[in-house]
Amino acid sequence: MYQSHIFISYATRGCSKISAWHIRHCGVRVVSINEFKALDLRIGKIVEVEELNDTRKPMYLLKVDLGELGVKTIVAGVRNYYAKEELLNSYIVVVANLEPKKVGAYLSEGMLLAAQEGENVRLVRPDKALAPGSKVG
Repeated sequence: MYQSHIFISYATRGCSKISAWHIRHCGVRVVSINEFKALDLRIGKIVEVEELNDTRKPMYLLKVDLGELGVKTIVAGVRNYYAKEELLNSYIVVVANLEPKKVGAYLSEGMLLAAQEGENVRLVRPDKALAPGSKVG
């Protein structure tokens, strides 16, 4: 369900192209263009960051402004990689139409996109500021 994990899995296993073999051995699930279009990717501005201390892993509770879609709450496991100050007022890419999911006692209403290479995790961000809620894709 979380497409970014599929792509991360593909990239970190040393696979350089998609074939039937790679799909079986690298954990890649090929999606149709219509499946991809079903994702509502938006630019979000992080307007609030709270550390969560009652979750299994270090997490943040983010309030993300998505323009016309309003402010959504996202539980994000990036606390080991980013300080609160680095996130506040920054722009990120969000999957805005995921079914809400409980993470511990919190309801996450979307997912930020990040890439991982070994121990390095980096948020997917626009290179210049765009209005919150701008469509990606």
